[in-house]
Amino acid sequence: MAASFASRCSRVGRSLFSGLSNSHLGSHEMTHSNYFSQQRTFIQMRTVLKVVDNSGAKKVMCIQALKGKKGARLGDTIVASVKEAHPNGKVKKGKVVYGVVVRAAMQKGRCDGGEVRFDDNAVVLVDKQGQPIGTRVFGPVPHELRRKKHVKILTLAGHIA
Repeated sequence: MAASFASRCSRVGRSLFSGLSNSHLGSHEMTHSNYFSQQRTFIQMRTVLKVVDNSGAKKVMCIQALKGKKGARLGDTIVASVKEAHPNGKVKKGKVVYGVVVRAAMQKGRCDGGEVRFDDNAVVLVDKQGQPIGTRVFGPVPHELRRKKHVKILTLAGHIA
C-alpha cells in the first residue's frame, strides 16, 4: 500500500512524505489514502458538467465524447443533454447540444513540463460548426484550446490560464 502510494506521489511530482520517517508512515497512511482514492478521470458518459457561458444552460450531462474511446479531455468536443437551464435562455432543458470542454479536473501536461488541472469540469456550448452559442465565457480558460482550433472561445473568455 505504501509503495503504491509513494509511486503515485512521485508520478505527480510531489512528495507528501518528505521529512517523515518510517515510524510515522503507518499513522499517516490512512489520512492520505482518501486523497488519492478520488482518481481524476476522463469526462465520459453520464458526467455532469457546468456550463460557463451565457447560452441559458446551467448544467449538462455528457452523452458521448466525440474523440477517443476513453473519454474527453481539455479542448475536446462532446455531445450533451441539458439538465438545468435558465427559463429565458437560448437553450432549453432536455435539448441535445454540442460542447467544448474548457475546464477539466483531470490534469493535462504542458510542453514546458508543467500540468494544468482545474477544480471542476466545465463546458462551453457550441453549434455543429463549432461556433459558440453564447456571447460571453465566464472564468479561466486554458490556452491549450488554441491548438484545438477553438480561437473564438478564447476571444470571448475574460481570463486565459
